[in-house]
Amino acid sequence: QVQLVESGGGSVQAGGSLRLSCAITGRLDSDSCMGWFRQGAGKQREAVADIDGEGKTTYVDSVKDRFTISRDNAKNILFLEMNSLKPEDSAVYYCVVRGIYLCSRSWSDYAFWGQGTQVTVSS
Repeated sequence: QVQLVESGGGSVQAGGSLRLSCAITGRLDSDSCMGWFRQGAGKQREAVADIDGEGKTTYVDSVKDRFTISRDNAKNILFLEMNSLKPEDSAVYYCVVRGIYLCSRSWSDYAFWGQGTQVTVSS
């Protein structure tokens, strides 16, 4: 059974930075797509960033040039480096693993997800 545990969330002021980590345990293909979703209060869940088995990344427009997704396949850890944070980035952030090579922007296409970590950005 694959398990995902996020860490690194917290409260920061606008313009600050946070680095989220997701520790992944269990049997998993090393080239599986991984990603991050978020859900703010009263908002729909949205795909933030993903990375496929070759390291190709995609981002939602609102975080481009501010967030960076990366993965350490040897240690089975997924990261999300978040810079220049804005109040609208406040949300619960979820780590997800699809289980196949191709990535998707749809939550329902992912087989595994973590419990989430809260990010709060104050103005």
